[in-house]
Amino acid sequence: MSTQTVLRLPQRDTWTRLTASSEAIPHANKHEVLVKVRSVSLNFRDIAIAISQYPFPVKENVIPGSDAAGDVFEIGEGVVDLEKGDKVVIAFDPSTLYGPIKSWGGGLGGPVDDVLREYISVPAHAVVKIPTASSLSYAQWASVVCTEATAWNSLYGPTPLRPGQTVLFQGTGGVSITGLILAKAAGAIKIITSSSDAKLEHVKKTYSVDHTINYKTTPAWAAEAQRITAGRGVDYILENGGSGTIKQSIVAIAYGGVISMIEFLSSAPQEEMPDVAGLALSKGAIVRGIMVATKQLLEEAVRFIGARDLQVPAEKTFRFDRGEVVRALDYLASGQHVGTVCIDF
Repeated sequence: MSTQTVLRLPQRDTWTRLTASSEAIPHANKHEVLVKVRSVSLNFRDIAIAISQYPFPVKENVIPGSDAAGDVFEIGEGVVDLEKGDKVVIAFDPSTLYGPIKSWGGGLGGPVDDVLREYISVPAHAVVKIPTASSLSYAQWASVVCTEATAWNSLYGPTPLRPGQTVLFQGTGGVSITGLILAKAAGAIKIITSSSDAKLEHVKKTYSVDHTINYKTTPAWAAEAQRITAGRGVDYILENGGSGTIKQSIVAIAYGGVISMIEFLSSAPQEEMPDVAGLALSKGAIVRGIMVATKQLLEEAVRFIGARDLQVPAEKTFRFDRGEVVRALDYLASGQHVGTVCIDF
């Protein structure tokens, strides 16, 4: 077989523009591996890119998606630490191995073609081997690439989480639920918010969350977080809302706490934009932008998940087919999911 199915976005006004085509399967060049894709995990970033709401660079006619797990199919010259058949995940930004990610210019599925295709060639240094004893599916491992690595970066970056500290997660998407699993394994106290009592009940039963807050029925959710913590505040917040929620996050945070800015799912009107600098100063808090994670952080997350066999929540899977991928993005955009939405090949 010399060709593969590839999905591209020739226009970026809706994900229904996804177009399937037949393209040549690449070869693994020197210091590269060819990966046979087995599963792809979708993110809100994929929605934002498809409707031109992503604020960072995107190439023309991009192959979208950024999170993949698969098998090494071909080994290029000079690759010594991988073998054909190895199960691997591919780092979000193959150009950044360690330290801070210095730009959004190397992330797959935006400025660089990515993984909604059957085969992809990448630098050998861009892949991380999946532990051989793992019971997780390809979809679960694909979900580690952005969601789990982002949560790991938030909780184990410059200021590592300690047992007994409190973490607040906004919403029940992939980053929040995978972060919840990490926090539980670390012995942290966990609070999660949602506008759905049904989702909160599901998360409480399934993931043993300690406290839940419905932000629709309790709009002053920061005050509720302060009440839960007896006025101390929470030590970590995984901030998914953006300008629409950051003010309450700073109210909820403990003195010296860490707010990790991850997504931009809500926005405040221009005239109501919060004074983040002043608010952060009032708590001595760290407000930290999270650019997913480097390969080093991904390796750490993979090692921890593999050692504990943590069951990453790949909540719903669809087939690799143009129509099915569109339905998967519809489902993701609807907000019905708890955990991640994946495409299985």
